[in-house]
Amino acid sequence: MKVLVFGRNGQVATELQKQAPTRGIVVEALGRSEADLTDPAMCAERIRDTDADVVINAAAYTAVDKAESERDIAQVVNADAPGAMAHAAAARSIPFLHVSTDYVFDGSGDTPRSTEDPTGPLGVYGRTKLEGERQVAAAGGWHGILRTSWVFSAHGNNFVKTMLRLAENRDQLSIVADQIGGPTPAADIAATLLTMAEKGSKADGGLFHYTGAPDTSWADFAREIFQQAGLATSVENIPTSAYPTPAERPQNSRLDCSRLEKVYGLSRPDWKAGLADVLAQSDQVKNPPSKG
Repeated sequence: MKVLVFGRNGQVATELQKQAPTRGIVVEALGRSEADLTDPAMCAERIRDTDADVVINAAAYTAVDKAESERDIAQVVNADAPGAMAHAAAARSIPFLHVSTDYVFDGSGDTPRSTEDPTGPLGVYGRTKLEGERQVAAAGGWHGILRTSWVFSAHGNNFVKTMLRLAENRDQLSIVADQIGGPTPAADIAATLLTMAEKGSKADGGLFHYTGAPDTSWADFAREIFQQAGLATSVENIPTSAYPTPAERPQNSRLDCSRLEKVYGLSRPDWKAGLADVLAQSDQVKNPPSKG
């Protein structure tokens, strides 16, 4: 089996390239020079020319705050490009997998959101990702959209790496404690996408949720990072209101992942175990700088 992946250096794309060979899957990963997501026609052309069996879009505009001032770019990358990809894949009857986000919801309440619950994004990033979902579905081909949250790994930019960096020179950090969600290892997302790719159109498509368990706050996530890394940095709980950002964040990012388990037999991953794997790969833990 061959999989065409949009994205080369992102967290999920990197994990896809690491894991695919162990499953006998060939991956062709496209970076910006081969497929610029600001050029939807270029992305569609790559699919028209491919000999791949499945296409995975693991690329996106993920700068949540910056998107508030770069709406046009976020729209093209997160919505128009995936739509063009999905149309090209549908025309060739190639299964198309697309990664989305919990930001399509408004973050209200305290119960997990199902794939059937109404959406209501709070900012440009969420709105463009939701529009991307709609364009992918409207293309009419077999597709699987995987919404996930709080992605982390040993590479790229993510919360774990930020906490380790800040802890190099700080004995205490103030972290938001009233936003709740499921931290999700990029390695587990990649494994899930490869399982979906292997089944392709033989399985039910549509919307799926996949996040790490158990649900937690950013503050408690940080505490677990420091505990596992053997760092003495303490965490002070603060409310979202004490840490204003250009883009509003959803306070409830809990996702009901039961449909993925029903269709694919995949349960939510243990993010604490995933964190241990990531820290084992992290140079920041292996070679911590001395403070002071």
